[in-house]
Amino acid sequence: MTARILSIGTALPDTRVDQSTLRDLFAAQPGFDRKAQRLVGAAFDAAAIDSRHVVLPQLAGGEGGALGVRDGDTLLMPPTGARNDEYRRTAPPLSAEASRAAIAGSGRTPDAITHVVTVSCTGMFAPGPDYHLVRDLGLSPTVERYHLGFIGCAAAIPALRLAARIVGDDPDAVVLVSCTELCSLHWQTSSHPDQIVAASVFADGAGGAVVASGDPSRAGFDLEGFATHVTDDGEKDMAWTVGDSGFEMTLTPEVPRIIGREISAIAADVLGDLGEIDAWAVHPGGRSILDRVESALSLDATALAPSREVLRAHGNMSSATLLFILRDLLADSARADGHRVAALAFGPGLTVEAARLTLRRPAE
Repeated sequence: MTARILSIGTALPDTRVDQSTLRDLFAAQPGFDRKAQRLVGAAFDAAAIDSRHVVLPQLAGGEGGALGVRDGDTLLMPPTGARNDEYRRTAPPLSAEASRAAIAGSGRTPDAITHVVTVSCTGMFAPGPDYHLVRDLGLSPTVERYHLGFIGCAAAIPALRLAARIVGDDPDAVVLVSCTELCSLHWQTSSHPDQIVAASVFADGAGGAVVASGDPSRAGFDLEGFATHVTDDGEKDMAWTVGDSGFEMTLTPEVPRIIGREISAIAADVLGDLGEIDAWAVHPGGRSILDRVESALSLDATALAPSREVLRAHGNMSSATLLFILRDLLADSARADGHRVAALAFGPGLTVEAARLTLRRPAE
């Protein structure tokens, strides 16, 4: 039985902030010398991001929010516990909003959901996001729940793989996948180049998807196959650890180079003949990652336009980002029934996750 993504829903925090505003704020931090300020300007301006959404209004110069992160132009460094408290407060409503939209678009009702798979690497608590979705959406108390934590930007693909295997084992299953990331909670006021790069790209957002047996009356993506590959190096180049002042991201310039060096062999092994791919959904970890993938796979300049557009409008929302890209592909009327879609995402390890999907449109 082929599992199908029946619908995708997304949600964003209310606060939208321009990339230039975040750039100027970060460059103005005490202790940043001229070299650090130049690095900030170069990283933020080269990111190919216009704006990002965040759960912290103070980052945009606004008021409100229980977590104090700004005193004038000085960014504060709250302890990890305070940041995680804000995650507990703001993540569940955002997850619920995206998931409600996904369920509404699927033609199913909340009581039809049999399984919930939640994804996040930007906070942790119990009872966690999976429990809150059951409660907040009025799902059956017998729903099976699974949480994938700390997998990073690549996690949407393992979540969809788990959903597909659940449906493959039980054709009556209806799985809700929910990815919610609040990366802004872990802003680090450091002049270290890795932290500057992380600050220049990460943002907040949530995506939900309903996966079930194929429904010929609805558009969606058939989930045809998955693969994962751990590269020979990169373990220290992309990492995500818990520190005393938030979660600390390591993202070195080696990441795009490693991906560019290895992606051709991985893609050919996982996806087969790349000439048969009609559309690409590549996680935009950053502009340079997309550039490397495009070059290494000899893709047309327009092939990664959906990924670049999500990056431009929203930044890197970690695991949720891929669902935004798939949402846009599904909504694009120029994409026809039978179009083959390749999805790629990259996570700590360095790990490459891949999926093959086929777009389905209902018969006229």
